[in-house]
Amino acid sequence: MANLKEVRSRITSVISTQQITKAMKMVSAAKLRRAQDAITMMRPYASKLREIMSNISGSLDSSVGGQYSVVRPVNKVLIIAVSSNRGLCGAFNANINRTISRMIRENYATQAQSGNVKVMSIGKKSGDFLQRWGM
Repeated sequence: MANLKEVRSRITSVISTQQITKAMKMVSAAKLRRAQDAITMMRPYASKLREIMSNISGSLDSSVGGQYSVVRPVNKVLIIAVSSNRGLCGAFNANINRTISRMIRENYATQAQSGNVKVMSIGKKSGDFLQRWGM
C-alpha cells in the first residue's frame, strides 16, 4: 500500500493537471468564440455575393452560349490544395495530398507529362508535400 507521502504527491499532481486542463479549455473556448464571430461577420458578404451571382446568372441568355460556355480542350491545369499549417487534424492533410497525387495521375496525366500542371498550396502541410515530390 502507498504511503502518505506518495498519496499527497499524487493528489498535488492531479490538482495541477486539472488546473492545466481548465486553462486549456478556456483558451480553446476563446479561440472557438473568435472563429464563430469571424464566420458571423462574413455572412453579409456571402449573401451579397450570392445575390450578385444570381443577378449575373439570371441576366445571361443561355441560348446564346458566349465564349465562356464553349467546351475547350484542357491544356493547362492549376490545382489549388488547401491544407492546414499544423498536423493536429487526423488524416485531413494526408487525404488532401493523396487526392492531389491521384487527381494528377488519373485525370491530368498527359498535361503532367508536358509540364502543364501546376499545384498551388495554401497551408504548410501541402506545401511541404509538394516540395518533397518536386511539384
